Amino acid sequence: MSEADLTTDAPPAVEPAAPSPVGVPATPGPAAAAHPGAGWKFTLPGGLLRAARPRQWVKNVLVFAAPGAAGISITPAKLAPVLGAFVAWCLVSSGTYLVNDAMDAEADRLHPRKRLRAVASGVVPISTARAVGLGLLVVGAGAPAAWGAPGVTGILALYAAITLSYSLWLKAIAIVDLAAVASGFVLRAISGGVAAHVAISDWFLIVASFGSLFMVAGKRHAEHLDLREGRGAHRATLEEYSLGFLGYVRSVASGVTITAYCLWAFEKAKVAGDPILFQLSIIPFVMAILRYALLLDAGRGGAPEEIVIGDRALQILGLVWVALFAAGVYAA
Repeated sequence: MSEADLTTDAPPAVEPAAPSPVGVPATPGPAAAAHPGAGWKFTLPGGLLRAARPRQWVKNVLVFAAPGAAGISITPAKLAPVLGAFVAWCLVSSGTYLVNDAMDAEADRLHPRKRLRAVASGVVPISTARAVGLGLLVVGAGAPAAWGAPGVTGILALYAAITLSYSLWLKAIAIVDLAAVASGFVLRAISGGVAAHVAISDWFLIVASFGSLFMVAGKRHAEHLDLREGRGAHRATLEEYSLGFLGYVRSVASGVTITAYCLWAFEKAKVAGDPILFQLSIIPFVMAILRYALLLDAGRGGAPEEIVIGDRALQILGLVWVALFAAGVYAA
């Protein structure tokens, strides 16, 4: 499924115990013995919350990227539509995770970590996950239209359609599956500009698009390492992608991302009151890309949000970049 979180706090799927000779008590298998069987997160509400992947909501911060790059005034009237779009994205993305988990439950049980998810492990019934997921999709996608932002609703509907199509057949088409997953990040960034009614720079779109492709190739690299010979049973395209090819995609995507950002920064510097800030922002941006590439090379790219949340150096570089870029925007 697209943009999936590799959580490991759910109980593993219980394997049936091997039949025992007559008169000899059956001995539970190792999976059954490891089943915690208690705790709120292993109840239906707790399982639904885990399946909704609240930790992945960090991806929806991309909604603020275009308004921030355009330098919108920080007032309640200007921020409210963007905050509303952020909440709508959280609902819709959680809805797609639930629906996709219901559709991919059998395949997820073949993955060493995805089998631990709430739906694949049986904590949340497939029918319940599907019903709750569809409800979140309807509410999340419809909300922006209700407050007068039909453009955001259209983008959310497009995202849901791409994500569900991905689960049905696009994930089996090499290259197309990479583009489908990357599109989710790009649509988030575009929806923020639509919500705030700001023009979106061409360079911004290039950076967002190829930066997303860079992360998605890293996800496939991590899956390749995790699954090894069994990767084709879980995801057909992993049989077609070699580690060398995925490394090539990451190199191309990161190179285009860095080049486009440098050109964008120089373009903004020409019209800025203090151009040095945009030029300086190139340094932490490139360092963050290289740091992320290092983590991907170590096989840690299975869940991009986990990298962002868990790597202190990457967080510091991100904050420095945001500070420099924001100072340049609002000083202009």
